[in-house]
Amino acid sequence: QVQLVESGGGLVQAGGSLRLSCAASGRTFRTYAMGWFRQAPGKEREFVAAISWSAGNTYYADSLKGRFTISRDNAKNTVNLQMRSLRPEDTAVYYCALSSSSWSYTSGWYDYWGQGTQVTVSS
Repeated sequence: QVQLVESGGGLVQAGGSLRLSCAASGRTFRTYAMGWFRQAPGKEREFVAAISWSAGNTYYADSLKGRFTISRDNAKNTVNLQMRSLRPEDTAVYYCALSSSSWSYTSGWYDYWGQGTQVTVSS
């Protein structure tokens, strides 16, 4: 089993920045990729970014490129999401996810999920 714990969410004004972190513990040796998804009220969960664990290749939702940066710290089993120039439409619960097989834009490929952290951007 793998446990994922997110941190770093909160309330920020439009134009501000936040850094989310996700710490993985347990049987993490089979990690292929980790990703971030978000879900706003009344909307479906959507892909934000992902990173392959060994090579560090990064993938982003097209609409978020340039504002969000995903990174990893293999030694600490941590993945981070730096968010800049935040907008009210970025308000959502942000979820960390881990895949043992492949990175994907699709949530179904991810085997483990964190509990989520709320990000609220005020206008």
